[in-house]
Amino acid sequence: MQITLKFFAIVRERLGESELVVELPEGSTIADARAHVDNLAGDAAPLVQRSMTMLNQEYATPEDVLRDGDELAFIPPVSGGDHFKVHAEELDAQAITASVENDGAGAVVTFLGTVRDNARGRPVTHLDYEAYPEAAEKMLAKIAAEMRDRWPVLRVAIEHRTGKLAIGQVSVVIAVSSAHRDAAFEACAYAIERIKEIVPIWKKEFYEDGEVWIGSEHDYQVETGRISSPEG
Repeated sequence: MQITLKFFAIVRERLGESELVVELPEGSTIADARAHVDNLAGDAAPLVQRSMTMLNQEYATPEDVLRDGDELAFIPPVSGGDHFKVHAEELDAQAITASVENDGAGAVVTFLGTVRDNARGRPVTHLDYEAYPEAAEKMLAKIAAEMRDRWPVLRVAIEHRTGKLAIGQVSVVIAVSSAHRDAAFEACAYAIERIKEIVPIWKKEFYEDGEVWIGSEHDYQVETGRISSPEG
């Protein structure tokens, strides 16, 4: 059967196509179509994976079954809204940063958290992140609301990876736009600390001679005396 795929904005630019007609087997789902597009997208695949889909101009789920002649549109995050996502795909820092750009912004600050080769005085070989994605995304939205209570930020976008990450890979991207740079820098720094405190994402560190779950980076900082506990 033939399905028409439509692409918009940054997805269209990255793919170099606004519309494609593809052949898919009968009974294919939107998830199957997304996998097909991933294979075509190359470096743009992470951006495609973050896009929502509309089937014949209605929002659809991955399980929806396609029929011959259907139109499937890939919808990147709409400009003007905050964006929060926890997933296993490679993070596209450029696209995440672009999602917070605003004509009223005098500053856009992007923080990339990367996997380092040491922690707690031990060499690290890799990390493994586990999360409760639905709850984690709600907590990221809560953090953004807290940021707005403290600073005049314009837009916020946060994405965090799950799964196995090698040394040097990006585990989290935080992008913040504001009229002035001080607010953007301070809000971004606040966000990463709050993520460690309240977002249900767990990190397992792997060493040459063992491994350990890090339940809370904040708890570790308290235990080692690097910061004070709330009661202290």
